[in-house]
Amino acid sequence: MNLKRFVVLSVGQCGFDDSQIARWLNRLGTVEMRSAPTTSAALAALRDCPPDLVLVNRLLDGDGSSGLDLIQTIKSDPASRSIPVMLVSNLANAQERAREFGALPGFGKADLRSEAVLARLKELLSSA
Repeated sequence: MNLKRFVVLSVGQCGFDDSQIARWLNRLGTVEMRSAPTTSAALAALRDCPPDLVLVNRLLDGDGSSGLDLIQTIKSDPASRSIPVMLVSNLANAQERAREFGALPGFGKADLRSEAVLARLKELLSSA
């Protein structure tokens, strides 16, 4: 069963990783993948058209800034705190910090073929 069309804002991934993540997520349904290379671009995208899910790289490819700082900003703003956010990182300590800021359990690039992570995303997006 495919899910409805959903919008994912991918923040700070390189182009290759964006396409890999989009291809992987399209197994769940139709994904409209939007990209934001920097913190300022991500915050503007959140204001303009809130997505169903935000995937934040640990270090943003566009400007090298901290994805954890961005997650903290998103989750501390009443206008965006209800938007589901996940960190994309293989580092367990970074995932723990992201959850402390209010992110959902994320995944690393090594998990892009994980059926367990895909099932978790399917559950999340089916309620979006």
